[in-house]
Amino acid sequence: MKNKIAKSLLILGALIATFTALAHLSCIIFGPQCYKAQLAPEFIVESAIQGTWLAPFGAILISLLFFTCAAYALSKAGIIRKIPLLNLGIYTIATIAIIRGLLTFQLKFRHPELVGLNNLSIGVVWFIAGLLFLIGGKLKAS
Repeated sequence: MKNKIAKSLLILGALIATFTALAHLSCIIFGPQCYKAQLAPEFIVESAIQGTWLAPFGAILISLLFFTCAAYALSKAGIIRKIPLLNLGIYTIATIAIIRGLLTFQLKFRHPELVGLNNLSIGVVWFIAGLLFLIGGKLKAS
């Protein structure tokens, strides 16, 4: 039973990471407005407007990071073969995602004008994803 729960949590974490990767890749198709909607830094939005390679290269690079997160979750769940440094990867991803979520919350309380609903939602999703990676990883290790 514990193994099934762990697998489900890790698969859910992988789905969040995969959706995030695809959302970043969608900016290449939908252009500057998509980068802006996803809160890309101004120089990335400007690159998309100018048609330079920085924006699409950045979107691909960030997407690869999120696909890597998904691969680690799927590997820990036993769906794909074991990836090197699996436990270190899972717990590093979990820690970064949880910290990212917590930083959003603290910024919302300290400077509410800087955190809109979009950014707050992303923070909540990644806080939850971090917990999914952490709890799924711990349960699967037991």
